[in-house]
Amino acid sequence: MNFEYAERINRLPPYLFAEMEKIQKEKKAQGVDLISLSIGDPDLPPPDFVVEALVKETSDLKNHNYSFSQGEPIFREAISNWYKNRFNVDVEHDQVIALLGSKEGIANVARAFVNPGDKVLVPDPAYPVYANGSAILCDGIAVPMPLLEDNNFQPNLDVIKPDNVRMMFLNYPNNPTAATIDKNFLRQVIDFAKDNKIIICYDNAYSEITYDNYRAPSILEIPGADEVAIEFNSLSKTFNMTGDRIAFAVGNKHLVTGLTKIKSQIDSGPPVYTQKVAVAALNTYKNCEQPEFLHKNNKILQERRDLLVNTLTKLGYTCKTPKATFYVWVNCKGDSMKFAAKLLDVGVAVTPGVGFGKHGEGYVRITFTQPKERIQEACNRITNAL
Repeated sequence: MNFEYAERINRLPPYLFAEMEKIQKEKKAQGVDLISLSIGDPDLPPPDFVVEALVKETSDLKNHNYSFSQGEPIFREAISNWYKNRFNVDVEHDQVIALLGSKEGIANVARAFVNPGDKVLVPDPAYPVYANGSAILCDGIAVPMPLLEDNNFQPNLDVIKPDNVRMMFLNYPNNPTAATIDKNFLRQVIDFAKDNKIIICYDNAYSEITYDNYRAPSILEIPGADEVAIEFNSLSKTFNMTGDRIAFAVGNKHLVTGLTKIKSQIDSGPPVYTQKVAVAALNTYKNCEQPEFLHKNNKILQERRDLLVNTLTKLGYTCKTPKATFYVWVNCKGDSMKFAAKLLDVGVAVTPGVGFGKHGEGYVRITFTQPKERIQEACNRITNAL
């Protein structure tokens, strides 16, 4: 028996990444030694202290009971301390909520504030959950904000029509372009949001994956941000804990309360033991400097980045050396799907830029979440293919 999907499901665009996964599985089934540079999933393991804390906390039977929709008090306190140490921002506990990964929070915050027909400003290219999970699945209207290379992959606030706009998503350091911003741009964003009564949802998941002495800011460092903004962050990238699904949102109390109201109807918070492991991880920050393990990890990633960028540059492809994330955004000089298919033929998987939106066409995203020797082999194959 077939049942019709809800209309909001029918409005979702085709999910290119599912199709790419299918093709990659077929290649592997054919015996192809596939080097995947397409998925933003760190290959480096969690630090030892995270694994040790996980063993300890899962062994405590009290940690297997329900948590709270807003998260354990000890976890929210650790996040408050982390914001003070890392960004010198004072955050009250009722400005913090625990999440089952930042993706979940990003989708659910729209359920609390977006009404049918409300406009939601979403970057283009961007992580698809902004337009799909937040706007379309809440019966809102996703309005693209082009991120163009000649504007450093930042939206042009001067051309945005704010009529009936309820919410805006921003993400820096950026996925997929790896672009970064400074506090001056964030000040402009906050002024724009306050002038037009727009909620700012700021995805800062890559704040700690940085290079060349760049330090990513929090939007909450900007005066007035707590009037209009909620920031999402995660332990996924910083501590290589993508599968543990532990994250948080911080910011305007009313926005956090709205998100909590939604989550109280959906889940009971992340597992208690995962939150306690996260406390141990966050407490490794004693000040604004990167902990030693993160410094080492970022050094490894930087070596991979340089190898990949140098190879692409020698081949005549334009790509800026990213100051953050583990992505290289490459101008592929044409159809991104055809370019990705050409590399798949030599056993290298990359992500076509069109999968991130209309303005991603002409680019591909290449990750460096593989060991250096595999990236070197990928570079050799790319050289032969191109």
